[in-house]
Amino acid sequence: MREEQRREVEAESSDRDLLDKTFNIALILKGLDGLLELVGGFLLLVISPDTLNHLAERLTQHELSQDPKDFWAHHLLHLTGNLHHTQTFGALYLLTHGVVKLVIVVGLLRREHWAYYVAFVFLGGFVIYQIYRMTYAPSVGLALLTAFDLFVIWLTWREFARMRRARLRPAPT
Repeated sequence: MREEQRREVEAESSDRDLLDKTFNIALILKGLDGLLELVGGFLLLVISPDTLNHLAERLTQHELSQDPKDFWAHHLLHLTGNLHHTQTFGALYLLTHGVVKLVIVVGLLRREHWAYYVAFVFLGGFVIYQIYRMTYAPSVGLALLTAFDLFVIWLTWREFARMRRARLRPAPT
């Protein structure tokens, strides 16, 4: 019986180690995403919409000469063409989104208790908003991002539950 218990403990430990590594990797990816959002928000604030639109035209010119119906090129031009109307909102959105993600990631990497609650609220809010967006503007990218966020929430919940159990365990005497 003891050998069987030892195997169970080892199996649980190796599963936890793998999921702990996965949790940390997911957090690092979220942190990189937050950092990219900060950079993008900053660039939107300091670069004029005309400059961004001109850059997009130069980047897509060759592709559109070969394939005038190129999906990505047209979407990029449409996005930069409408920046006059959405630049400030987009910049503020990216900056706040990036800061929130980085605060959450740093807190979770440090295993700060408060960070779990903040992560559940904000990541849950992001997922709800992303699902709402998919109801009127479905996209594969948004669906994949939502699936990744749900996975991160699940990993965060597992880690939170493990930490709570450890805190509630009586100290060995």
